[in-house]
Amino acid sequence: MMAYVVPVLVALFVWWFSTGLVLLLDGLPQQVRYRSLMGATVFAGAALIVLAVTASQPTVGAAYLAFVAAIAVWGWHELAFLLGVVTGPRRVSCPPDTGVGRRFVLATQTLVYHEIAIALTLGAIAIITWDAPNQVGLWTFLVLFAMRLSAKLNIFLGVPNVTEEFLPDHMRFLTSYFARRSMNGLFPISVTLATLVGAYVFHAAFVAGAGPFQVAAYMLTGTLLLLGTLEHWLLVLPLPDAALWRWALNKPAKKPAAAYPQAVVPAAVHKDKTGPLAAVRK
Repeated sequence: MMAYVVPVLVALFVWWFSTGLVLLLDGLPQQVRYRSLMGATVFAGAALIVLAVTASQPTVGAAYLAFVAAIAVWGWHELAFLLGVVTGPRRVSCPPDTGVGRRFVLATQTLVYHEIAIALTLGAIAIITWDAPNQVGLWTFLVLFAMRLSAKLNIFLGVPNVTEEFLPDHMRFLTSYFARRSMNGLFPISVTLATLVGAYVFHAAFVAGAGPFQVAAYMLTGTLLLLGTLEHWLLVLPLPDAALWRWALNKPAKKPAAAYPQAVVPAAVHKDKTGPLAAVRK
C-alpha cells in the first residue's frame, strides 16, 4: 500500500512547496530576487542533467528524481515570468472596448516569449529522454504545460475566481486581459478531459504486473493531473486557495485590480459582475 501512498504524498508536497518557493522568491526585494533567478538558472540546468541521467534508469528513485527535476525546470520558467524577465513584447494594459479576437491577440503578445521558451524546453526534454525507459520527467513537464495552458485559456474566456495575490505589481496589467464570468464553454471540457486522463493513469498503476517503477511513475503523474484538475475547479469555486501559500506571500494584501490605473478592464468585461477580477496562477 505504501508504494501507492508515498508517490501521492511526494507529489503533493513538491507541488505545494515549489509553488510557494517561486512566490517567495518573487516577493523578495528587487536586488535579491534577480540573484535568486541566477541561482535558479543554475539549479534548472542541473535539473536538466538529472533528467538526462535518470532517463535510462527505470527505478523508483530515478522516477522521484525525474519528477522533482521536471518541477524544478518548470519553476524556473514561472519565476522568470513573474519577475518579468521572460514574458512578451507587450507590457501594457488592454485598451477599453477591445473585442474578444483582438484581446486574444494582444494577450498573446504579453506572454509569447514565455510560451515559446516553455515549448522549446518541452522539446529539449523530449529529446534527452527519447526512447528511454524513464519518461517521468517528460510526462511531468507535459502535464504542467497542458494544464497551465488550459487554465490560462479558461481565465481568458472568463472565470469568477483567480488568486490576485499570486501576480506581482509590475505584472498586474495582465488583469486587463481577463474576462469575468461564472462559467465558460471550455471549462467543462477541460476538467472532463483532465479527469478522464487522470483516471486512466491511476488505473495503469493498479493493473496486474505493474512493477515498483511503473507504480511510482503512474502515481506521480496521476497525482499531478489531479492537482491540475483541482486548480481548475478553484477557478470557479469560492475557496481561499491562496491560504495554502500564505507563508510565501510576504506582501500586504492588494487592492482590487480595478483600483489600479494600469489594470484597465475592457468594457465588455465590466458587463459581467459574477466574480472578482484577479490574477493568473502559476
